[in-house]
Amino acid sequence: MAALPTCSAAELTPLLGFAANATAAADYICERFTATSDKFTNTTYAIDNTYLLFSAYLVFAMQLGFAMLCAGSVRAKNTMNIMLTNVLDAAAGGLSYYVFGFAFAFGGPSNGFIGKHYFGLKSIPSDVYDYSFFLYQWAFAIAAAGITSGSIAERTQFVAYLIYSSFLTGFVYPIVSHWVWSSDGWASASRTSGSLLLGSGAIDFAGSGVVHMVGGIAGLWGALIEGPRIGRFDRSGRSVALRGHSASLVVLGSFLLWFGWYGFNPGSFLTISKSYNTSNQYYGQWSAIGRTAVTTTLAGCTAALTTLFSKRLLVGHWNVTDVCNGLLGGLAAITSGCAVVEPWAAVVCGFIAAWVLIGFNILAEKFKYDDPLEAAQLHGGCGSWGLLFTGLFAKKQYVHEVYASGRPYGLFMGGGGKLLAAQIIQILVIVGWVSATMAPLFYLLKKLNLLRVSKEDEMAGMDMTRHGGFAYVYHDEDGSFHPPPGFMMGKVEPASGSPSPLHNTTHVVV
Repeated sequence: MAALPTCSAAELTPLLGFAANATAAADYICERFTATSDKFTNTTYAIDNTYLLFSAYLVFAMQLGFAMLCAGSVRAKNTMNIMLTNVLDAAAGGLSYYVFGFAFAFGGPSNGFIGKHYFGLKSIPSDVYDYSFFLYQWAFAIAAAGITSGSIAERTQFVAYLIYSSFLTGFVYPIVSHWVWSSDGWASASRTSGSLLLGSGAIDFAGSGVVHMVGGIAGLWGALIEGPRIGRFDRSGRSVALRGHSASLVVLGSFLLWFGWYGFNPGSFLTISKSYNTSNQYYGQWSAIGRTAVTTTLAGCTAALTTLFSKRLLVGHWNVTDVCNGLLGGLAAITSGCAVVEPWAAVVCGFIAAWVLIGFNILAEKFKYDDPLEAAQLHGGCGSWGLLFTGLFAKKQYVHEVYASGRPYGLFMGGGGKLLAAQIIQILVIVGWVSATMAPLFYLLKKLNLLRVSKEDEMAGMDMTRHGGFAYVYHDEDGSFHPPPGFMMGKVEPASGSPSPLHNTTHVVV
C-alpha cells in the first residue's frame, strides 16, 4: 500500500504565523490529520481483506464444481465414492496445509527452495500476512488435490486418497508455490531477495503451472501406475467408452468452476485498492482486476466454441461433455497470463488450448492411458500451454504494472526471449519435481496393495462394496428380487388397484 502523507507540527507551526498558541494549534491539527489518515489506512486494509476473503470463498466454491463434475463423469455405481474423495481433499488438505503447507510455501524470510516459518499459523496475523491470505492459499492447495482425484477415479482405494491428498497439499504443492509465488522463491517474478531467474522470473499469475500442472502431473502418474479401468480397452487394444452417468452434473460442475474462476484469477491480485499512480485517476488495480476477469472469460468461451466445432468435424456430433472440458481447458490455460495479456490474446490462448486438449486426448487413447475426467490432459497439458502463452504474449505495460518496471515481457510483443525461457524452465522443474515425489508415492502404495481396489469391487462398483450402498437407490419392498452386483432394480406399482401395463416394470441403475 502506498505511503500516506504525514503531518509534522514542527513544519506546520511556522505556517501559522504569529498567531497565539501556534504550536498548540499545529499539534491539534496534526493529531486530527493523523487520526483521519489512520482511518483511511484501516479502511484500505478492511477493503483489501474483504476482497481477498470473498475471492477465497469463490475459489472454495470450486470444490462443489469439482464434486459435480467428477460425479457426472463417472458411472453411477461410483458416485458416492468420488463425492467422498472430494470432501476428503478439502478436509485432509485443510489440516495438512495448516500444519505444514502454508509454512513451506510462504514462511519467509527463508531460502529459495522452501519456507521455514508460520507452522500452524504461528505469528499470523503479521505485517505481511493475515488469516485471509491463508484461507485463500488453502483453497488453491485443495484445488490441486481435487484435480488429481479425477485422474484415478473409479478404481482407487479410499486410504490412497487420504495419503496422497495430505502429501500433495502438505508438501509437494507448497514447495512449487514457494518457488513461484513467494518473495523468496528462486523462480518467483515477485522475488525481493536475490537475483531474478534470467532477470525476469517465471510469471504464473494464478497457477497454470503451480496449481493445474501440479495436479495434472500427479494425476498422470497415479493413473499410469494404476493402469486403466477394467473394460476401458478391449482385448485387441481398441478404446471402449466408459461414459459418465450424468451430463447434467457435468454441466452444473463446469458452470460452478467457471464461476469460481473469477475468484481464482482476479482474486490473485490479493488487493483491490492499489493505485498505479497514472494521470488517469480512474485507472488502477481495480481496472486490472476487471481486465483479468475479461481475459478469463474470453479464453474459456473461445475454447468451448473451438471444441464444439472441432469435435463435430472429428466425430460427427455435438458433445456437451467435450465442450465443458474444452471450456475448462481454456480457463486453465489463461490462468498464468490472465493479468498481463490483452483480451484479444486471450482468444488466441483459448483457441489453441482447445486443440492442445484434443491432441493430448488422442495421444492418451493411442497409448492406452485412462483418465476418467481427462484431468492430466486438461490441467497438465493446457496448463503447460498457458505458461508458454504468457512467455509469448505478455504485454510490457501490464507486466510493469503487476510486477515491476524494466522486466522482460512477451516474445511476440517485442520483449525478447528471457520471459519465455523462464516459463520453459518452470514447466520442466514442475514436471520433474512432481514426478520425483508423486510417482514413488503411488508406486509404494501399489506395492503395499493400498492403491487399487480388487477386480470384484471395481466391477461391482465401490458405492456398494466400500460405501454401503448406491447413490441412487430403488428398493423392492417385498425383498423378493435380488439384483446382481452393480444393479439396483425396483418395481413401478400401478396408481390404483386396477391392472396396469406398467406393473412389474423394472428400472435399472448401472
